[in-house]
Amino acid sequence: QVQLVESGGGSVQAGGSLRLSCTASGYTYSPKCMAWFRQAPGKEREGVAAIYTGGGRTYYADSVKGRFTISQDNAKNTVNLQMNSLKPGDTAMYYCAADVVCGGSWNWSHEYNYWGQGTQVTVSS
Repeated sequence: QVQLVESGGGSVQAGGSLRLSCTASGYTYSPKCMAWFRQAPGKEREGVAAIYTGGGRTYYADSVKGRFTISQDNAKNTVNLQMNSLKPGDTAMYYCAADVVCGGSWNWSHEYNYWGQGTQVTVSS
């Protein structure tokens, strides 16, 4: 059973930066796909970024390209999301997701069987 623990959320002014981390534990087979999703009040959960841990390929939503960077630290079983130039529209609960198999599309939430508890990111104007 994969367990995911997120950290690093908080409040920041527009233009600022935050770094989210997600540490995986309890797995027999290491997750091959890890991603960040977010959900704002009244909106659907959306994929933000993903990384395929085997080869390091990364994927980003158009809305965050050039501002967010997803990376992995294999020694710490951790995936990080560096968020720069934050906008009020980035305000949401951010969730880490993982699975041992990479599914059809990185931003389909139903492709991930393991989820963290979420960490809040609030960006004020």
